[in-house]
Order: sequence, then C-alpha cells, then structure tokens
Amino acid sequence: MSQTPANPDNPQSRQETLLEFPCAFPLKIMGKMEVDFAQTILTVVQKHDPEFDGASMEMRPSSKGTYISLTCTVTATSKEQLDNLYRELSGHPLVKVVL
Repeated sequence: MSQTPANPDNPQSRQETLLEFPCAFPLKIMGKMEVDFAQTILTVVQKHDPEFDGASMEMRPSSKGTYISLTCTVTATSKEQLDNLYRELSGHPLVKVVL
C-alpha cells in the first residue's frame, strides 16, 4: 500500500490510497457525441500521462448515438497525478461523467 507523504497544510495528503504506483488505471469518460471529443480527451490525458497511446483508447457510442464513452487506461504514477487528471476531465465542458 502506498501513502502520500504527510503535509500538515493539506489534510487530504494524509489519506492513504490502496493503489501501488506505478499502475495501470482505467478511466471511463462520457460525453455528448462531438466530432472532436476523442481528440480533445486524448490531449488532456496525454498532458497527464505523456506515454499514453491514443490507439489504446476504447470508444463506445450509446445505443442512440447521442453519447460516447471512452476508456483510457493510463499509467498512474501518483495519487496527485490521478487527482489532477480527474479534475481536468470532469471540469471540461464536453465531459458529462468521469468514472
């Protein structure tokens, strides 16, 4: 089990994580079907994991084709990296849900 070093100014830094870094970590990102959605998400993911291979991204449209789900399995190197990636993805205007 990996633990983030304690930082007295940040109570969250004292939380433990069950992940051992580095590890493969799948993220599911859902949004409206847009022409640039996959490329936009790829750009965000590669910002946080420069080694991420876009060819490994899995894409699934909804049954009516209104939404798309992308699965990106990143190489997680720290809790901070995952938190930053999750925050940027979930705050993006094209993204509806990140799991």
